[in-house]
Amino acid sequence: MDTLTHIVLGACIGEAIAGRQLGKKALFIGAFANSIPDLDFFASFWLPTTADLLAHRGFTHSFLFVALITPLLAWVSTSIQGKNGISFKKWCIFWGVEIFLHLFIDSFNAYGTGLFEPFYHYRVSFNSMFVADPLYSMWLAFAFIALLILKRSSPYRRIWMMVGLGISTLYFILGICFKLSTDGIVSENLKSKHLNYSRFFSTPTPLNNLLWYIVAETDSGYYIGYKSVLEHNREIDFHFARKNDSLLQNPCNKRDLNNLVRFSNGYHTAEMWQDTLVFNDLRFGEIAGWSEKNPRFVFYYFLQQPDNNKLLVQRGRFANWNKQTFFTFLNRINGKIPGK
Repeated sequence: MDTLTHIVLGACIGEAIAGRQLGKKALFIGAFANSIPDLDFFASFWLPTTADLLAHRGFTHSFLFVALITPLLAWVSTSIQGKNGISFKKWCIFWGVEIFLHLFIDSFNAYGTGLFEPFYHYRVSFNSMFVADPLYSMWLAFAFIALLILKRSSPYRRIWMMVGLGISTLYFILGICFKLSTDGIVSENLKSKHLNYSRFFSTPTPLNNLLWYIVAETDSGYYIGYKSVLEHNREIDFHFARKNDSLLQNPCNKRDLNNLVRFSNGYHTAEMWQDTLVFNDLRFGEIAGWSEKNPRFVFYYFLQQPDNNKLLVQRGRFANWNKQTFFTFLNRINGKIPGK
């Protein structure tokens, strides 16, 4: 999830676990604790781009990391507070819950989380939340602001904390329900259209959990479509994207290609942009794909120009968005398909 979400979630969890003992300090310690796994961003200062993709949400997002860092941070906290502070056991609960929840929630969006590193490199992606969803984060943010304003002795602090965590959790669960429903409709469509496929995934489009992006893999490419939970029609219109694996037979940098294939979990295509070889990771969606025909993918990597791949994950996320694009997006969420 995005940094702001981890901060406000961590603050509310900190209030829930240790607000009575620490007061408002619990908010700030909680915000820091929930952000600790993302300290892996420092790796980007010295790692090549494709290696950094795998380093992020790698070891610092693993169960082993939680097991190692929790008692260490609890010991440091106990040592700083002294005998009159929170017990070592309570600090273990505080740090352990905060860091584990960071890993847990990150596992529900498309990037993938290395929960089993360094023993197993599989990256967990449940694909039920977009990396930044204001309808999830806003309730936690409101609660955080209220907790900052209210006095330590105020009886309303507990209420605000519970409201923030409660509504955001309900929204989180709703996203899982939407995904299960969407996956059922996708399976039904692929079967009724007699489309042979080996696997598929669905994941939310930007900033919501109502419009879903769908990719079904075949030997030669992918069927791609969109489905809103607000649509009455259960039919999904698919378009096809070819893999073009032959373009990757003789890469100029085999290390980069291997890292990208591993990172994409095999959901990738290749194409030529004039004389430039491009690797696409399909998991991050298409640029305004809900309204445009044959759009480019959000995640694209210039294999022959590694130095031109800055802000790799972010650069295509909202590319080509404008007022018209935004309102078309809202209409598509509402079930209105362009051209129909």
